[in-house]
Amino acid sequence: MPTNYALRTPIYAQATSTLATTQSAKLLLYNSGSLIYTIIKSATQNVPVIFEVAELLRDYLTISFPEDPTTPYSTQSITFTSTITFYDGPNGTGLSEGAVTTIGGDGWEAYGLFVEGTNPVIPFENRVKPTWLLAEANPTTASVTDDFNIYVPHNVEGYVPYINTTGTIEYFEYNGTDTELVQDSITCTINRIDCTKYGEGNKVTYINKYGVLQDLWFFLKNVKAITRTNETYQANTLSATATYSQSDATSKLFNTKAKQSRTLSSGYYPEYTNAYFEELLLSEYVWITRPQVDQPNIDEIVPVTVKTSNMTYKTSVNDRLIEYTIEFEDAFDYINNVR
Repeated sequence: MPTNYALRTPIYAQATSTLATTQSAKLLLYNSGSLIYTIIKSATQNVPVIFEVAELLRDYLTISFPEDPTTPYSTQSITFTSTITFYDGPNGTGLSEGAVTTIGGDGWEAYGLFVEGTNPVIPFENRVKPTWLLAEANPTTASVTDDFNIYVPHNVEGYVPYINTTGTIEYFEYNGTDTELVQDSITCTINRIDCTKYGEGNKVTYINKYGVLQDLWFFLKNVKAITRTNETYQANTLSATATYSQSDATSKLFNTKAKQSRTLSSGYYPEYTNAYFEELLLSEYVWITRPQVDQPNIDEIVPVTVKTSNMTYKTSVNDRLIEYTIEFEDAFDYINNVR
């Protein structure tokens, strides 16, 4: 049964020696059985030694998203172990003392909140496995009574992340006509949204709080923009005969760059889906599925950054209708400069 740790939140490996001869402690950190770090600290009797390992492990976690919209989603994690051994000499020398303390499991691009304490484990505080890895509409301590919903257009397929009782995380697929997914008697309701004058909408996919891919649809308008930057210099166009061409500019441009951005409106969502937009804002991996420039009937998937940096939580009492407008910027230059 894997323990699923959140690598965006500190993970502490710690141990205490009860022997008076203890002088140092050595941490060995493994990724899929391969040693990646060795860290040594001074240690004394009955004083805990603590190593923070999440930041080290996250360097080895590779996050990607399929370029082909028809490719199934895949779980992306690393399997790690760490051991702490005490020694009776300084800097990990001398004889080892006592038992080796081990912490390990699967590491994900997930994060716990401050109120959830240290070493949070997916699906985090007050969540019970099995469960859908989405924010609940009506959170309870009994997962079988939780209420999970997603909102997608008609005739659209997709995937929903899930964790079972053994801690295995996977995705379950729904087709274009499904209205619910049921696993272990837990239902995720698929709410189908009618197309509007803006088309079926725009799909944004991001790594959510639980370290898995989640789709979020923006159903209303899509405003596209481009921003250009460049530099200039003054060129000398005077010829050897003291003449110049009037069609040859003296103010020359160079290092021209451009980026596209899109401002998307979500359409109307229930109040509890504030959590979806919060997790989108806090995600460091976001993609948009959009029509190709030269072939609008074919979709492409591109990485973006969420340019909007703040969000006021909307409520039905204050705002009546819950709708968000978020600006996304391409996470690459419009003019290809990959070298």
